[in-house]
Amino acid sequence: MSTDASNAPMDSTRPRQRLSREARHQQLLSTAWRTISEEGTEALTLGRLAEQSDVSKPVVYDHFPTRPALLAALYQDFDSRQTQLMDAAIASSESTLLGRASVIAASYVECVLLQGREIPGVIAALAGSPELVKLKRDYQTIFIEKCRRILAPFAAPNAIATPSLWAMLGAAEALSDAAAMGDITADQARDELFQTILGMVARSGGGKAG
Repeated sequence: MSTDASNAPMDSTRPRQRLSREARHQQLLSTAWRTISEEGTEALTLGRLAEQSDVSKPVVYDHFPTRPALLAALYQDFDSRQTQLMDAAIASSESTLLGRASVIAASYVECVLLQGREIPGVIAALAGSPELVKLKRDYQTIFIEKCRRILAPFAAPNAIATPSLWAMLGAAEALSDAAAMGDITADQARDELFQTILGMVARSGGGKAG
């Protein structure tokens, strides 16, 4: 008697879980994050994602035509959660420089830590194509402009210089990655980023706590 798994009746009779397109999309993203966490970014292929998600390859290809498209979707998913976290924290924070700076620092670090060690691998993979590099830069630009608007009331009479905002973002990425890798603690990352933001605003000619 053949023992080929393809002849096993359970493969053809097991009911498939039917999900809406949006729910399936989220399921695939969640599975992709888990695969990266367990096996590394290099192990994440469209075929592997289909296998891990228990769906056919065409289902995966319908959502992500290429691996770069999947990586882009993962980064967009991360950025969306980061934005929601910061917006909610800003809405409930004190309208002071200390309050706003604390929210920016805490929400950035917290979002990276919530994603764990997976996001550095995805970010590194984004360097693999010009399209993905541009995608990352576009989202970075949106983030620093958001920070500019949040901190603008405390930077008068001079606006915060764009190079300073990029330097702040560089510090945020480096500190968060270090915390995710266990090189420093989350508190150390948040505190250092908080001080970096205060110093940036002070150099702009502002820096009032109120």
